[in-house]
Amino acid sequence: MSAGGAFGGNRGVRPVPPEKGVFPLDHLHECDLEKEDYLACLKSTGAQSEKCRMFSKKYLECRMERNLMAKQDMSELGFSDADVVVTPSEEKHKLQSPASDSKERK
Repeated sequence: MSAGGAFGGNRGVRPVPPEKGVFPLDHLHECDLEKEDYLACLKSTGAQSEKCRMFSKKYLECRMERNLMAKQDMSELGFSDADVVVTPSEEKHKLQSPASDSKERK
């Protein structure tokens, strides 16, 4: 006879949740856009996740903002300052800024 049995397990010992990797599901679909952007990027790059880091970062930030996961510094999750997410409107502004600055200096 075994102690605990196949379905009984080790009785009396509380299970310990993992430190990372488990967080509430997004039942209200609050971060669906970010998730879809990330999955579309993975599909278009042949599952090369390093090319989709900006989408991954946006998704994690969305989850943290909506308390779907614990708030952490992005550096603890493997992101650096070089992984800054730039929106298309910010990119357009960056491209226009140097030209407008040089005109003002003349």
